[in-house]
Amino acid sequence: MNGLPCLSIGAGPPLIVLLFTPEAANPTGLARRYLMRTVRPYTEHFTVHVLNRPPGLPPTTTMAELADCYAHALKATFTGPVNVLGLSSGGSAALQLAADRPELVARLVLGGTACTLGPIGRRAQRVYIDRARRGERPSPALAELVTESTVGRTLVRALGWLADGRKDHTDAATMLGAEDGFDLRGRLDDIKAPTLLIQGEKDVVYPLELARQTVAGIPGARLISYSGRGHGATFTDRRFAADALAFLLGG
Repeated sequence: MNGLPCLSIGAGPPLIVLLFTPEAANPTGLARRYLMRTVRPYTEHFTVHVLNRPPGLPPTTTMAELADCYAHALKATFTGPVNVLGLSSGGSAALQLAADRPELVARLVLGGTACTLGPIGRRAQRVYIDRARRGERPSPALAELVTESTVGRTLVRALGWLADGRKDHTDAATMLGAEDGFDLRGRLDDIKAPTLLIQGEKDVVYPLELARQTVAGIPGARLISYSGRGHGATFTDRRFAADALAFLLGG
């Protein structure tokens, strides 16, 4: 889409999906299968465009600059505002896009995100960035964001290390670096699109209190919280797609 990696599937009006991927490219293999499972419920009503960041961005790229890349792609491709679904780090980009270019966003659904990172999420992501920029496998740094269990974290670190392989994670570090500097608390009222934020009550990346602050700052925004759900479990909860679709379809 206007030079950006984009994976499109479904039929109907456009739904732009922004999320974090380790590479600035369309996912392949198991990652692609997981992505397809995530977006499939929306394809009965929308043409889903999973829009990715451009590769090779400077390491100093800000979230505003990243959102501007998306804005140029949307303006070049569509004749009017489009619905946007932003998950986790992609939700940060979606919030920035909606604040900077409100004329491009019709409805905004956010999952597992907020107007700035929480302290635990920021700490883990900074370790990820440091490891990636040193050429080390970075994903083990995110284990504390997945589970509180010591055994579970050991397993997640091992799986993350294996999944990283020998890939270059520079682009991922750039995306998370942009998120590290992201703080929209003073500009939330610039967002004009009807907005729904879905958050797990046990999310440690973006704590529920930050989600509440985000919704309070966006005119007319709504918050749905899932009891007992952590960060990743929010998106895989069977209620998520149903709640998001109800809102996107005008509910």
